[in-house]
Amino acid sequence: MSAITVAAVDLGASSGRVMLAAVDSSGIELHEVHRFANGPVALRAGEGTGLHWDVVGIYREVLTGLGRAAEHARRLGLPVPASVGIDSWAVDYGLLAADGTLLGTPYCYRDERGAAGVEAVHAAVPPAELFAVNGLQHLPFTTVFQLAAERCGPRWAAARTLLLLPDLLTYWLTGEVGAEVTNASTTGLLDVRTGAWATDLAQRLGIPAGLLPPLRAPGERIGTLLPEVARETGLPLSTVVTAVGSHDTASAVVAVPATGADFAYVACGTWGLVGTELPGPVLDGAVLDANFTNETGVDGRIRFLRNVMGLWLLDESLRAWRRAGRVADLGYLLDAAAGLPDGGPVIDPDDPGFLSPGDMPARIVRACRDSGQPEPDSQAGLVRCVLDSLAAAFARAVADAARLTGRTVSVVHLVGGGSRNRLLCRLTARGTGLPVLAGPVEATALGNALVQARALGATGPALADLRALVRRLPLDRYPPEGAPVPGPRRGLREVTDVHES
Repeated sequence: MSAITVAAVDLGASSGRVMLAAVDSSGIELHEVHRFANGPVALRAGEGTGLHWDVVGIYREVLTGLGRAAEHARRLGLPVPASVGIDSWAVDYGLLAADGTLLGTPYCYRDERGAAGVEAVHAAVPPAELFAVNGLQHLPFTTVFQLAAERCGPRWAAARTLLLLPDLLTYWLTGEVGAEVTNASTTGLLDVRTGAWATDLAQRLGIPAGLLPPLRAPGERIGTLLPEVARETGLPLSTVVTAVGSHDTASAVVAVPATGADFAYVACGTWGLVGTELPGPVLDGAVLDANFTNETGVDGRIRFLRNVMGLWLLDESLRAWRRAGRVADLGYLLDAAAGLPDGGPVIDPDDPGFLSPGDMPARIVRACRDSGQPEPDSQAGLVRCVLDSLAAAFARAVADAARLTGRTVSVVHLVGGGSRNRLLCRLTARGTGLPVLAGPVEATALGNALVQARALGATGPALADLRALVRRLPLDRYPPEGAPVPGPRRGLREVTDVHES
């Protein structure tokens, strides 16, 4: 069978990319055809004061990327993409009026308005009762809290439909309204036991059930491109838009190259999502106390995980140094950080003080000082503090996931952009006492593309079939400290030298 080509649109909170993927029974080939910067925009006047997403600008970049995907396929002698799938970060949304127009610009989850929403929701539904329905860890920016704040704003009276960001973009591509279930599960308004909208909960919170669109599953055909979209991108009118795991972590977990059930994963980028995969939710009090979450995955799996702040701490530190005119070369700093002695300061990366943009190095130094630890005295020292802290948080989450589920964890799969950070991978292997398999870097785009390809019949039907294709890609193995390094294995590269980025 000849390869099927698809376009995977993968939107992150700091950058977006459009990938062309060619998939057949022998493997997957991924080509980046368009990458663009992304980030929240601060509006400081009027009713919409706060942090917002330029979603129209993001849509423009998606159209540009789809056009380049078509051009790139033709240059390579491949068929133009037969399908398009979109994933992004979770929880943020747009509101549509009765005529389908977007009401204002979507807020960014890092906006501070969520705090008032938390108070309003918990006044109506206590935290334990909320968890019993949605199974989610407490995060102050979850959609349900944003909506509680939204009810006091000017858009609420006119709102008729809520669309999470990937669903909003697919609406603009196809004209079809719906909510993909893996992302819907992050809103706090999905019943994790039934997989349906928790309409009784929504009504108790003053959220009309009609605001929540019909649910769709990964692999479901959403529709074909609108004529004007086909003209602008050069794609055929017959091009299908397919629902994927539209929460980026759901797509990333599809591309975890696991061979069994005894694994934990760290999907590491701006956030670090750390956990394991289960057949059903775990909703006991110990899970609530540990602040773990039960989010829906592809094929009805449960992504049992904890959110850790992730490389946001490092990225925001680099931005602060560059704004101040200081040299901030990541490769050099990682090499220097790897050469520093162990035993430096460790902070709690999930402290709410690290959530919003700003002078991250000053916040990290203050956190060290306030906890009675030595303050990092160099850029490399601060980088090492961040990575030591993330690795320690990852290790705690892996141990907690095993304890709370009764599962044995034999290996940690670290996927996403963080898999390129050799020092972070080594520190995670040391902290967990387990081998870390690092890669693939583009796990989210791969998972997105593989779900599309499966829907088109290019792969086997099982999740294991998709993961078998991922295992053919290069992966790096970091043994736990003190463990012998085995002989070379096909597809794996043993890593012992960490003094490079």
